Amino acid sequence: MSTIEIRGLTFTYPGAREATLRNVNVTFGEGDFIALVGNNGCGKSTLCKTLNGLIPHFIVGDMSGQVLVDGRDTKELEIGTLAAKVGYVYQDFENQIVCPTVREDASYACLNYAMKDYQEKGRKALTVCGLSSKISDYVWQLSGGQKHLLALAGMAALSPDILILDEPIAQLDPAHADGIYEVLKKLNEKYNKTIIVIEHHTEYIARYCRNVVLLKNGTVKWKLPAEEAMRRVDELQESNIFPPQVTIAANRMVKEGILPEETVLPVSIQEGKEIFGPWIKEKDQKRRNSEVKKKDEVMASFQNITVRYRSVKGEAPKILDDFSLDIRKGEKIALIGSNGAGKSTMLKLLMGLVHPESGTVKVKGKPVRNMSKEELGHTMSLVYQNPEEMFIKDSIRKDIEYAMKVRKIENYQERTEELLAMFRLSDLADRDGRLLSGGQMRRASLAIGIALNPEMLLLDEPTANLDIATRREIMRTLQMLKGITDTVIIATHDMQLVCDWAERIIVLSAGYVIADGPREQVFSDMYVRGQVGIRPPQIYDMGRGLGIVDSCFTIDDFMDHFRDRNREENREKDRGEKYA
Repeated sequence: MSTIEIRGLTFTYPGAREATLRNVNVTFGEGDFIALVGNNGCGKSTLCKTLNGLIPHFIVGDMSGQVLVDGRDTKELEIGTLAAKVGYVYQDFENQIVCPTVREDASYACLNYAMKDYQEKGRKALTVCGLSSKISDYVWQLSGGQKHLLALAGMAALSPDILILDEPIAQLDPAHADGIYEVLKKLNEKYNKTIIVIEHHTEYIARYCRNVVLLKNGTVKWKLPAEEAMRRVDELQESNIFPPQVTIAANRMVKEGILPEETVLPVSIQEGKEIFGPWIKEKDQKRRNSEVKKKDEVMASFQNITVRYRSVKGEAPKILDDFSLDIRKGEKIALIGSNGAGKSTMLKLLMGLVHPESGTVKVKGKPVRNMSKEELGHTMSLVYQNPEEMFIKDSIRKDIEYAMKVRKIENYQERTEELLAMFRLSDLADRDGRLLSGGQMRRASLAIGIALNPEMLLLDEPTANLDIATRREIMRTLQMLKGITDTVIIATHDMQLVCDWAERIIVLSAGYVIADGPREQVFSDMYVRGQVGIRPPQIYDMGRGLGIVDSCFTIDDFMDHFRDRNREENREKDRGEKYA
């Protein structure tokens, strides 16, 4: 088994004005389960790349200090030796997939190490990662989430002592996310593997991780047990980390005097029931009117659409089957469903990137097949699930201005500067987008997507890999689009985004629409939730667990119930004092 010790580590990328890592000192013990947290760009990924030798063996820069694995300096170890000890699933995990078939890719690393049983090791890793049914498939047949699982299987097949995962569930539905963490839990507890995850989903940190390391301004601010770390609400939020919603709600209630100052903040729904339960007062409540007035003008329509993937062997699987749906002008729609349900395919159909086997896709009453790419590009814009696919030039500025420049739009340079400022990209304007952090790439891709002020904006997982500040910034940007791009469709697993923003929720399962309506209708349908693994925000289930009649989709919704009760009690107290 392996331990990691980092002593006085400082690292600066070539040409950078400041160091990304500054005098980092931390130890990761054997068999630990650690979450690295911090805002985008604080150095989490850079730190992890020093652990497996990518820095400095392949990524050059000014490095001082030591990174010791089993007491040996990574600068003195060969990269092949380190790779067998420290496995890594990267944020851009698709770059790790190098073989055409699932079986070959899962076995590839073991084959490189000349292991005679390389195929068996790959097969076992696929089974552990829940991909045994896909073993004979081609990689291009997998959904984004399934590819992420394949990258994990390929790394796990080598059975390294240390496993590093950069945002392991960023593009997974809740069911697959649970599966990933259950696999990691098994590897940690049964096989004593040291697990290090870079993670923004704090509910998973509270449930699975043993310790948390907070990075701020390139250095380690603290390392604490997970529950204690989650209760550092103010510190985490200063670093744009969103603690569990029940923890934030309790912290705010303590500050407002609703809960006693000595309250130990809950980090789970069960703990929340114990804290909030005694303060619940039964009272009649009217449900909010969650009905949304239907728009009239149809912006786009799917008419009896059937889509299949190509298949080299066997019957081609159907992604959408006799699928029909109308999208109306001005709607704010969230597409949700498990990985592989057809969400991304829907968006690509609208853009003409995928053509149906049968049926017709229309945009503004005109079949997409009859529209030129220029006409479609003027009407709508698609921001891809993998933001690096949006970058074709050698700088963000050039990428943002490209579409406007080729269309000879006046004042495109001023528009470019406005977008750079809007998305906090001005200081990064001359950087290659593919070399930015995940959050920075996401912001840049969104800026590219809205550059032409499209009538319809399509976003595929826009908040994946983002810290809370960037997620909120994207939410603000979506609100700012009103009057410019009124019709927006977002394919997402981010249920808080769905609750805060969407007016209409479309739930896909196995190529069919199994629910279509406002959030109250969708989230209260337990059959739909179970069918596609929908998990509403934690505060929603907290409210239901306490018996609150009116659904709580946000922390403010939840707190309003207690504020109302507190105001009533204060009024009763005032009346009592008045007549005493």
